[in-house]
Amino acid sequence: MKRLSLSVPTFFFLALAAANAQTGALAHTSSIKTTGHTSPMTHPAKGSPAPATGTLKGSPLAPIRVEVRKTDSSWQFYRDGRPYFVKGAGGTAYPGRIAAYGGNSIRTWGSRDGQKVLDSALKNGLTVLMGLDVTSERHGFKYDDPVAVKQQLDRLREEVLKYKDHPALLAWGIGNELNLQYNNPGVWDAVNDISKMIHQLDPNHPTTTVLAGVNKGLVDYIKSKVTDIDLLSINTYGGLAGLPHTLRQSGWDGPYLVTEWGPTGHWEGLQTAWRSPIEETSSEKASVYKSRYEYSVEVDRQRCLGSYVFLWGQKQERTPTWYGVFTDKGEESEVVDVMQYLWSGTWPENKAPHIYSLQIDNKKAVQNVYLAPDARYPVLAVAADPDKDVLFYRWELLPEPTKVGNGGDFESRPQPIGGLITPGKDGRAELKAPAQEGAYRLFVYITDGHNNIATANIPFYVKK
Repeated sequence: MKRLSLSVPTFFFLALAAANAQTGALAHTSSIKTTGHTSPMTHPAKGSPAPATGTLKGSPLAPIRVEVRKTDSSWQFYRDGRPYFVKGAGGTAYPGRIAAYGGNSIRTWGSRDGQKVLDSALKNGLTVLMGLDVTSERHGFKYDDPVAVKQQLDRLREEVLKYKDHPALLAWGIGNELNLQYNNPGVWDAVNDISKMIHQLDPNHPTTTVLAGVNKGLVDYIKSKVTDIDLLSINTYGGLAGLPHTLRQSGWDGPYLVTEWGPTGHWEGLQTAWRSPIEETSSEKASVYKSRYEYSVEVDRQRCLGSYVFLWGQKQERTPTWYGVFTDKGEESEVVDVMQYLWSGTWPENKAPHIYSLQIDNKKAVQNVYLAPDARYPVLAVAADPDKDVLFYRWELLPEPTKVGNGGDFESRPQPIGGLITPGKDGRAELKAPAQEGAYRLFVYITDGHNNIATANIPFYVKK
């Protein structure tokens, strides 16, 4: 996952946006002439099986042309000659659910298992923004090493040759957040060369590169260096609602995709006194997903070609619930309900539970919950189900992770601490504080018997 908040590069004047950076823009006004087709789909109610086959034209071996066109003052994808607005999800999990809920595309961060991903997308009537894994400077790549740069270009050429003719391919995503914690502007020369290589081999699909955060300096610099790509792609979280304005202020007036968006990021929200980030509940996330999308992607159709919600799956990043719209069991949060509405215009027949609050000892997370070792405290989760379904509560206690990733790098999930939670009735429980001092987090998972779930957690600190 993908960071909007940036460390400031030391090179030149590229003062990249830091923790509150909104998102940015890159440039290329010429477009390759490609097209595509998406036929109208019915959108089954939530929980219905995915379509058995795709709806794409052409034989399995024939590419479908895609292009970025400008008509009058607006930009748009055209696929097989028809307008195509991306209603996408980041991640390859549950492709059938994407299609069933009204989505039409998936995004990957690399081309591993690319054939499997593309075939699955085709089966479900979806397209793929295929990521190409360009190694970032923060992971040790030396963009002033011409041998390494050429080897990377050659490696990516083989990936393009493998997948360029697949009918589910929508576009190529060259790298992800290469501007995150970088110093060497040579990375943009490499991106431009990769785009040129792709256009030489594949005249049917646009190219883009994905940025984390932006300012005018970055836009100006990349516009002068990366002239071969067809559109800009942006990852943003708390800054999504202001993205159209941010792009204009940064000097970008061309087409763009929002390639990641979701909850308020762990780097841009509230923290406890001991610097543990405070996570939104699943219901709070559902609210901000809906409002931020409607204030940005929906209102900037003249330039925004669509988006990919993050994350269509589950992962550990600061917590196991922060970014995924599913649990590791595949249970669907209220955010999935919102995505069905945003994609299809209809709400699911059975909605996820709604959680209002989670408290320990009558305190919420913003009140900095300190507990004494081995002491017992009341816990209360307040929730309701819009369909009057019976709710079931499960609890989990985790220590705060001590080793965390950056920019979506891998994190290990902390091991649960058992035996300290006594469940009660109607969202009540008793917590015995751990004996060891330190930072912890209590989770509640509230299910309705229909594979829907509400989640919340509260950080606390054990102190003598």
